[in-house]
Amino acid sequence: MAYDPHPHHPDITFEMWTRIDEIIRIYRPKAGSIISVLRECQDVVGYLPVELMDYIGQGLNVPRSDVYGVASFYALFSMEPKGRHTVRVCMGTACYVKGIKEVMRRIGREFNIEEGGTSEDRRFSLEAVRCLGACGLAPVMVVDHDTYGDVKSDGVIKILNNYE
Repeated sequence: MAYDPHPHHPDITFEMWTRIDEIIRIYRPKAGSIISVLRECQDVVGYLPVELMDYIGQGLNVPRSDVYGVASFYALFSMEPKGRHTVRVCMGTACYVKGIKEVMRRIGREFNIEEGGTSEDRRFSLEAVRCLGACGLAPVMVVDHDTYGDVKSDGVIKILNNYE
């Protein structure tokens, strides 16, 4: 069997490692490229596991603390696996008054997800957001790029079951 210099990680395939190596090779000579490398590697894997961040640090010849520091500072980076679909539930005043909290509880119970978490099958990630800018449609939920207004707790599961 051929030697594989990549760390073992169940979510990272050989093809992904090949793309990651290419990203690191392209950016290695460019100073200050940690953000670009992290962004592109997260696009490949879906999130930034510790093993990947260590590998990026070695590949760019920067301290692991620099890589972790950047990854943890910027909200666009995730060190936890994300679901295939992101469910954003608006917690703004209009949505809150019209019952979005019960919608959130219903999603949590049905798919066993906590706010900010991902379902075990990685189907959904659930996020609470301050405002989605659609107050006239309250209560509002966005799944990926699809906006749903007047969402009720008894109808939200039917909506989400359209997403595999």
